[in-house]
Amino acid sequence: MKLLTIIIQLATISFALTSCSKDYLETKPTTEVPIKKVFETTDNAKYAVNGLSRLMKRQYISQGFNGEGTIKLYYGNYMGNHMSTPLDASWSSITNFDFLANHTSTYTYYPWYYYYMIISNANAIIENIENAVGPQKDKEFIKAQALTFRAYSYTMLAQIYGDRWADSNNGASNAVVLRLQSGLDDLPLSSLAETYKLVYDDLDIAIALYTSSGLKRASGANYQVNIDVAHAIYARATLNREDFANAEKYAKLARKSYPLMNNVDYLDGFANPTREWIWSVYDSSEETIYFYSYQAMIAYNSTASAVRTAPKSISKELYSQIPVTDIRKQLFLDPIASGLTFNEITGQGNAAGVNYIRNLYSSIPRTAQAYAYMQFKIKANDMPGVGHTNNFRSSEMVLIEAEAKYPQGKPENEIQSLLNELNRDTGRDPSYNCSSSGDQLYSEIKRYRAIELWGEGFDWFDAKRWGDPIVRKSFKDGGNFQDIFAIEILPSDKNKWRFVIPAKETDFNKLID
Repeated sequence: MKLLTIIIQLATISFALTSCSKDYLETKPTTEVPIKKVFETTDNAKYAVNGLSRLMKRQYISQGFNGEGTIKLYYGNYMGNHMSTPLDASWSSITNFDFLANHTSTYTYYPWYYYYMIISNANAIIENIENAVGPQKDKEFIKAQALTFRAYSYTMLAQIYGDRWADSNNGASNAVVLRLQSGLDDLPLSSLAETYKLVYDDLDIAIALYTSSGLKRASGANYQVNIDVAHAIYARATLNREDFANAEKYAKLARKSYPLMNNVDYLDGFANPTREWIWSVYDSSEETIYFYSYQAMIAYNSTASAVRTAPKSISKELYSQIPVTDIRKQLFLDPIASGLTFNEITGQGNAAGVNYIRNLYSSIPRTAQAYAYMQFKIKANDMPGVGHTNNFRSSEMVLIEAEAKYPQGKPENEIQSLLNELNRDTGRDPSYNCSSSGDQLYSEIKRYRAIELWGEGFDWFDAKRWGDPIVRKSFKDGGNFQDIFAIEILPSDKNKWRFVIPAKETDFNKLID
């Protein structure tokens, strides 16, 4: 079904790209609808919630800025340890995160702009839904959905603009502006602890409203948020906050209705929701954003030049840690097993390499380039980059549960059982059997997060949360990164991995120094 895309008019809230006064917070919606009309009935208000979903896949700023996919690719993947790509040197400021302390950088500004756009639209729904004509249960469900979107947005903002919890003085350090209602009043930065308290409060209310409404999202509408999505956000937020007991609790709740997918689904290209996808970003050929899209930047079969000439590859170090019995190893081009020849400086293959990858996946364009360790995990359903994008799936919840158990001192066999459930019992690696203990067990959790969630936008966020360095090796040093990206970045470097508050906020908000 085609996703309804009415985006409500909130002219004094939603953020725009350029301006010289407080009208920098203004934007024109995709479809202008008077706010009274939007909230005249609950049926109309449902369109506004669909508008929140649509904001997650839309053209922004310039090519490559596409909503949630940009957060995943530019920040989660490019800035991490495990995705190599033959980009030119102009990408080094992003990949090596040289922009983090630059108030005027587009890359510092984009997450702020994007998530506050969602927040401002969610706030309008929260404020106005009680005035709509319609069943009370509909009002409750719609409000719960808006609160869920707001909680998700603040969870992401906290990770990007706040300190890692371990460095925050138990949450006392400043994080973001907490905008909870319409209007443009100047507001100070709130602490990281206050930000997570808001996330908790929003999710508590949302979960109660989902329950009291008795409603569920429409069948097949994986892009809609529901109580399971609220539980999943809670799990991720509490893990970031080092609230491990709740992380374990909510991860279990989030995945209870989403069994882990089988191998056929796993190898099918991650472009369509499977039984384990809890929440995703909708896309279709009728609503494509063409070369802006996430899949046009990463899908192995995309016709976009961003993929054909610069395919995305797993790091050699991570690839070498995937057992040969694991189906996930099939998702990347093994330069040795293929018998192909690759350039020792760039990793690019010759013409035989193109024929080889097209024999594996006939949908790969004839003009594509083959590279060592290139990915075959994520595909596009249609060209140049149509595909649904996963936000949460139950595999992540299993890994959150395992990681949360460890610092609580839970029995090691419980953690081992979770890793066996994910890796062996699904058939992803029938030979897997976790017997690690102590520090090695924790390292195994981290390793399988990297393997399982590769390319889905977790790499940099995980490294920041753990306080682990970025260490990338060049081809000449035994890795597969271009020289300019083959660097080491310590947790104490680059503004401690905390994005500075963008000038487009501080220039007009008098309560931020």
